[in-house]
Amino acid sequence: MTETEIEITVLGSLAELTPQEWDACACPEDTDGRPEDPFTTYRFLRALETSGSVGQGTGWQPQYLIARAGGQVIATAPLYLKGHSQGEYIFDYNWAHAYENAGGRYYPKLQLSVPFTPVTGRRFLTRPGWEETGIAALTQGAVQLAANNQLSSIHVTFCTEAEADAGAQMGLMRRASQQFHWHNDGYDTFDDFLASLSARKRKNIRKERKQANAFGGDILCLTGDQIEPEHWDAFWVFYQDTGARKWGTPYLTRSFFDEMQISMRDDMLLVLAQLDGRYVAGALNFIGRNTLYGRYWGCREDHPALHFELCYYRAIDFAIAHGLSTVEAGAQGSHKLARGYLPVETHSLHWMRDEGFRDAVGRFLEAEREAINEEIEVLTEYGPFKKTQGDDHD
Repeated sequence: MTETEIEITVLGSLAELTPQEWDACACPEDTDGRPEDPFTTYRFLRALETSGSVGQGTGWQPQYLIARAGGQVIATAPLYLKGHSQGEYIFDYNWAHAYENAGGRYYPKLQLSVPFTPVTGRRFLTRPGWEETGIAALTQGAVQLAANNQLSSIHVTFCTEAEADAGAQMGLMRRASQQFHWHNDGYDTFDDFLASLSARKRKNIRKERKQANAFGGDILCLTGDQIEPEHWDAFWVFYQDTGARKWGTPYLTRSFFDEMQISMRDDMLLVLAQLDGRYVAGALNFIGRNTLYGRYWGCREDHPALHFELCYYRAIDFAIAHGLSTVEAGAQGSHKLARGYLPVETHSLHWMRDEGFRDAVGRFLEAEREAINEEIEVLTEYGPFKKTQGDDHD
């Protein structure tokens, strides 16, 4: 490719760009079916804006990076000016405290991510054929924006491994984290999956599923036009309860779910438990081309094992039935291990303006990465899958 002048601009709203321009970078495969990643699509990110979940007063101020070559958009990035560290799931609170105790100003900072979404995916969104040029231009643009405004840092969270490699080569610091994902090993049925587990874990899952499904009501798995406004009314109650307990206040507004109903209902799986005509628990998943993404759970009543059934086992059922290769069950939660979700490494990139602080963080990240890799190795060894033929007897 001949050398072309790249122009970088910063947009305060996706309304300044057409859906076609953004999605040509975010999900060019969308013309051939479902997007790989629903969370970087124009309609998802724009819904965060129009619903007031990001923007004025939220601590997430859009600063979308746009790279153009010859007037054509060739790369984009979901970038935000952050006034806090909430809703990120890659924790840097200790960094903020250390920096401010040393007399620095940590906030605002730049966050290159999908808000409130601990899901691995591309963060440097490029048109096909512009990958290397686009990633370099967006990285340089973010660093220049931070330097020009004397911002403390840039954080690229839940990026792909390839992006982490590329960023590290450009001088960004890479960080390792860990989640639990379920992988479809060509299973035709849930029983096929169970057959791959040790006898004790297999028995435990069967017991949990039997217990959960005996709660006295029905479990509904809804997608597309099956999802109706009344279902969002119920789920909003669940989401508020979970948000209040985990974060103090919910990150998403009620109107965000209305926006999802309009633009993304075909990309969602809503699992609801109904008892005596009322909804008592629910789990919301987003559907990618190859992956089911578990996102939110909540309940109004406690029923034994219902959480595991709605969040984990119904997700596996759906993935097997629809030929999906992976279920990502969200951040944290070692209890997922016993239910067939194995630890995987996730990636992020970081840039610090202050050289001394950058050196200190770099040393921390190196030690942390070794600990994370060791933890993944140990947890995998203690996973629920068969180790020997002797594990095969119920």
